[in-house]
Amino acid sequence: MSIQDPITGPNLPPGAAEAMLQSNSFMNGYLEALSLVERLHRLLLDVIKDEFERVGVLDINAVQALLLFNIGDNEVTAGELKSRGYYQGSNVSYNLKKLVEMGYMHHQRCEIDRRSVRVRLTQSGRDIRDVVSKLFARHAGGLECKGVLGDNGMAEITSALKRMERYWTDQIRYIY
Repeated sequence: MSIQDPITGPNLPPGAAEAMLQSNSFMNGYLEALSLVERLHRLLLDVIKDEFERVGVLDINAVQALLLFNIGDNEVTAGELKSRGYYQGSNVSYNLKKLVEMGYMHHQRCEIDRRSVRVRLTQSGRDIRDVVSKLFARHAGGLECKGVLGDNGMAEITSALKRMERYWTDQIRYIY
């Protein structure tokens, strides 16, 4: 049976229409996954913001709190924040400056490279990190207890996202 293609007209070769439909279906799934990743990140920030409102922490935003959580007990440079995946935004310098000003981070010039600044959490920063950590632990427990995701489901999602991350990283490296 031949199917009429709206662009090229009738009589596509056998199997071509099915291949186009499958490719289009995969593309739609890919676009849906991209949209979902973006929405999930925004929702994560909203969840953190809501938790901070609940506990009365109003001087720090969710992006800054996530940055503190990701740094944890490490001492890093601004450059390392991005390369280690601790920070995904474009305004890392601004957020670091604000966190230092608010007393959530210490900063110190590197002894070897005076242009570089190393940062680490203060006690106030560790307190914020702990709020986020407890929030994440509570949510992980809820996902498991309510049967939303078990170990296998979480492992499958993580594995798929890591494969996607490797693919995108390879694409960026290929360009350069």
